[in-house]
Amino acid sequence: MSGAASARAELAAVAASGAAPVVQLPEVPGAREAAVLVLFGVLDGLPSDHEARTAAVSRDLDVLLLARATTLRSHPGQIAFPGGRVDPGDHDPVAAALREAEEETGLDPSGVEVLGTLAPLPLEYSRHLVTPVIGWWRRPSAVRVVDVAESAAVFRAPVADLLDPAQRGVTVVRRDGHEWRGPAFLVPHSTGDHVVWGFTAMLLDGLFTRLGWTEPWDATREIPIVA
Repeated sequence: MSGAASARAELAAVAASGAAPVVQLPEVPGAREAAVLVLFGVLDGLPSDHEARTAAVSRDLDVLLLARATTLRSHPGQIAFPGGRVDPGDHDPVAAALREAEEETGLDPSGVEVLGTLAPLPLEYSRHLVTPVIGWWRRPSAVRVVDVAESAAVFRAPVADLLDPAQRGVTVVRRDGHEWRGPAFLVPHSTGDHVVWGFTAMLLDGLFTRLGWTEPWDATREIPIVA
């Protein structure tokens, strides 16, 4: 089985398992439904220089990400998955994730194979209950920034780069005498490294761990947050 076929099979198995959430977060009563599209495929750009330890992760396996506009009031400048609230017209979180992805990146949803969903994750800050929708790009289409008021960049990141221990660390937020530490990833880019942190990094970290793809990394290494 090829690396791409193995990756797709392993992602599908996790999405169909009905297992506990990949990240344990406190419940948020009254949270609004939302969904994100976690879309994997075969890279259309330069492959990773890092050779992952698992055979399922080839150097050209990628995941779709976007950088939120720095002018947004909520999570400005952060790296995220395409997604948003489940609207009344959406049949379910899957429909919402595909609609939002098309609106934000211009992808053709007909080329996306939905492998399944992960258990919803509550977000206390935004009071959303987010369903991760796992997708496979069986027929890739061009992606771009559709609305500059919403996104600053849309890009496909090699998964091997995300798994590379040299690109991993933690971000630390200190506020009002409290400290919050969370996983972080550095994503090499032509305009400089993107720092993936917060919810997106937690979801990637939890998913990679569930898949058995994670490589040992230094959890004491602090990566500065770049807005």
